[in-house]
Amino acid sequence: MVDNRDEFDQQRQMYSVLVLHFIEGVKQSEIAEKLNLSHTKVNRMIAAGRKAGMVKISISSPYQRLVDMENDVSQRFGLKQSVVTPTVSDNPETTLQMVGRVAANHLLETLRDGDVIAITGGKAVSAVVENLEAERRFDIRVVPLTGGVQGKHYTDVNHLATQLADKLGGTAQLVHAPLFAEDDKQRDLLMNVASIREVFDLARKATVALVGIGSVQAPGSGYYDLLPDPARGGQALVDAGIAGEFLAHLIKADGSLAEIDLNSRVVALDPADLANCPTIIGVAAGSLKAGPVAATLAGRFLTSLVVDEEIARALDTHGEG
Repeated sequence: MVDNRDEFDQQRQMYSVLVLHFIEGVKQSEIAEKLNLSHTKVNRMIAAGRKAGMVKISISSPYQRLVDMENDVSQRFGLKQSVVTPTVSDNPETTLQMVGRVAANHLLETLRDGDVIAITGGKAVSAVVENLEAERRFDIRVVPLTGGVQGKHYTDVNHLATQLADKLGGTAQLVHAPLFAEDDKQRDLLMNVASIREVFDLARKATVALVGIGSVQAPGSGYYDLLPDPARGGQALVDAGIAGEFLAHLIKADGSLAEIDLNSRVVALDPADLANCPTIIGVAAGSLKAGPVAATLAGRFLTSLVVDEEIARALDTHGEG
């Protein structure tokens, strides 16, 4: 029969071991020396303490509000993961770089050798590439999801695909075609050019997609800057019920593709072509992107989202889609 005093002494000793290890951060070997116990016995006490429910670990964060936002956005819009960065400055560029840095880390956590990464152009994707710091080389291929744009070097999809591949140690295949064709017939011809078709076919098989989410409102809209006829964009698109841009396609608030001439001219994959991609990371920064992000989420185009706090708060006013 076990003496109650022996049981109490064992429990007291176990408690001392648990406090030293979990509260004070003392190594097991140091605990053994301090209490004159064998390392094996210290290890057994820690295991027994866990099993007995004496150890309850609680992790708190100074950014708990952001964690709560992330959980809410993920649950409401059916995402695997969402990441919300804090608003630390009134400078939009600072916010963009913060989102880019976090999205770059998220991308690195996602990547595996053998992946095909399909990307769009744009300021947000440019910020991701700029902030990417890989600790090893990846055996990956990077391909564009859209045609390119002359005169927008640092946000052009071909430039970013090349930069991303260089930073990760992989290879890039480029699309030598404009983002907008003159009409739907020319668009169909371009999409069937062998070299272009080959890249887009590979993009359809991508395992990871990194995509920007565009606003159609000026100023500050990357999509507006790309329009072949800017006079037909901006407020005119908003008045036509356009909420944003995804893969250079104009979408409405419910996430459906708008029936508009520009969509029939865009040299890019249709959003539906990414339906089988296991990881689609959407990236956006700035209050102007709140509506476009909500529309993209309504369309269920993404599996992951990286945005700033201002966008996440604005999503509270939008439905689940």
